[in-house]
Amino acid sequence: MDLDDTLWPIAPTLVHAERVLQDWLALHAALSLEVYQDAPRLHVLREAVKADFAHALHDLSAMRTELMARVLESAGYTRELARRAFEVFFEARQHIELYEDAMPALKRMATKYPLVALSNGNADVARLEIGPLFHSAVSAQGVGVAKPHPDIFFHTANTLGLQPHEVLHVGDDAHTDVEGARGAGMQAVWLNRENKPWTHHSTEPAWVRGLTPLCEMLGV
Repeated sequence: MDLDDTLWPIAPTLVHAERVLQDWLALHAALSLEVYQDAPRLHVLREAVKADFAHALHDLSAMRTELMARVLESAGYTRELARRAFEVFFEARQHIELYEDAMPALKRMATKYPLVALSNGNADVARLEIGPLFHSAVSAQGVGVAKPHPDIFFHTANTLGLQPHEVLHVGDDAHTDVEGARGAGMQAVWLNRENKPWTHHSTEPAWVRGLTPLCEMLGV
């Protein structure tokens, strides 16, 4: 199972985490807000981090920590504060609001199938209420590559002791989730809540508007 925008909407989660982070900065490094809230200046810093981390764009936590370090340094603070700032953001990032169908569907699927969280993001499933329903979690940060790279799908299959063709991946992103999984030899179902058209050249995959229909498709 993909996580962000599959089991919960990511936009409000990130808005909340950013607000919590900026409240923390206001208390502990107030001058850094002048940099962090200056969109053009922050963009320059972010692009510099991306360039320097071109080998590790899959590691969102490391990139965000480095961005915070450069923001803090630009405002005259020590970069050691960046780790604390990131932990504040990371903790707030775990405050998610599941889609209404997510918890009931996960409970139904977990009665029959081992569930694995497979994400390019840095949500920590172990910190979430859905954690006990999952067999394991695989992240781009942990594997060293991000979806749609086939190695992250191969790693996930190995985690289950299965061959890729024995695994079904479910996600909202047509490219990273569907095309990535099928490119690695997995089965895939596209979670298409907004009824978007299939725009890729490959055969349109099986798709569902929500997780309840997915359960029905899987017979659970």
